[in-house]
Amino acid sequence: MTRVTNGVATKKRRKRVLKQTRGFFGNKSRLFRYAHDAVLRAGAFAFRDRRKKKTVFRQLWIVRINAACRAANINYSRFMNGLKKLNIGLDRKQLSELAMRNEIGFNQLVEQVKKGLV
Repeated sequence: MTRVTNGVATKKRRKRVLKQTRGFFGNKSRLFRYAHDAVLRAGAFAFRDRRKKKTVFRQLWIVRINAACRAANINYSRFMNGLKKLNIGLDRKQLSELAMRNEIGFNQLVEQVKKGLV
C-alpha cells in the first residue's frame, strides 16, 4: 500500500505562495518556508495599513490647511471653528485641495471666516 500525499494540492499551494512573494528579497522569494512567513506578515501589515491610511491622509490634510491658514494670519482651530459657525460644509480633503490649488479662493474663505468671528 502506498501513502497518499496529495502532492498536486501541495504543489499548487506552494506555487501560489511563491507567486505572491515575487520581488521579495533573498530566500523570502525562493523558499516556501520563508515565503509563507513573509506572505502572512505582509498580509497583516496590509490589513493594518489599509486602516492607518485614512489617519495618515487626514493628518496630511490638516497640516496643509494649517500652513495655508497661518500664511493668512489665522490659526487652524479658529479657522475650522469659524467654518462650523458659518455652516460651511467643506471637509478637510476639499479644504486641503483648495489651499494647494486655489490660493485666492482659500484666502477669500479665510476672510469670510474672519468676518464671521468678529
